[in-house]
Amino acid sequence: MSDIEEGGDARIWRRGLLGIALLMLFWELSTRMFSLPHYILPPVSAIVIGMKAYAWLLFDSALITVGEAMGGLVLGTIFGVTLAMIVTVMPRIRNVVLSFGNAVNSVPVICLSPLLLLWFGMGMQSKIAMVTITVTLMIFLSALGGLDRVDNRAVDLLRSFGSGRVSIMWRLRLPTAAPLILAGVRVAIVRSMAIAIAAEMLGAEGGLGWVIFQAVLKVDFIQVWGAIFTASLASLAMFGLVSSLERRLVFWN
Repeated sequence: MSDIEEGGDARIWRRGLLGIALLMLFWELSTRMFSLPHYILPPVSAIVIGMKAYAWLLFDSALITVGEAMGGLVLGTIFGVTLAMIVTVMPRIRNVVLSFGNAVNSVPVICLSPLLLLWFGMGMQSKIAMVTITVTLMIFLSALGGLDRVDNRAVDLLRSFGSGRVSIMWRLRLPTAAPLILAGVRVAIVRSMAIAIAAEMLGAEGGLGWVIFQAVLKVDFIQVWGAIFTASLASLAMFGLVSSLERRLVFWN
């Protein structure tokens, strides 16, 4: 990565942090100026104090939720990319797979949660399954679009040198599709955290969604917002990790 690109990334991060700081300041001043009750919108300072009080609970719960989201994200990425590769190599099954994927995608995965909870239990397995289903479809479409971007003349050139389908896939199609695949992964991070938290609210033994649900039952809105802030920080950390990997893996883009 060049110094210019590093400087550009630094400026983006600084602007992002400045925007968050201004938003938090506006939030704090607005809640105090209008004396908003905590059940509508608590001040940021009260949320931060609450997060300190529940630090260990939020930390342990975040580890569970991030583990579920990352597990589903990794499995979904593997399944999605593999399926896209199979469809590319075997174009005859393309319409069948796309039709099946659209049919599954039309049903919100949360609607499948009772079945998944019944099959996999209340633990992390059911949440990972829900995230995997969601991520697989997203990555599959991103990977398929990337694999289709290959110039047919480049494919013909490799074939003229004796390359087969596997060699063309490894040497040409996957490097071409890598930027679009990783862009899909970055988008899927937010979805994976949202699905994991929503699934935990429906039935779980721990996690940020479970914390939110329990806090609502106790009418502890500070703890609710503390869990939401923690989930946002975890999502940003995951997003930053994937962005860092993208810069190193797709260095030619």
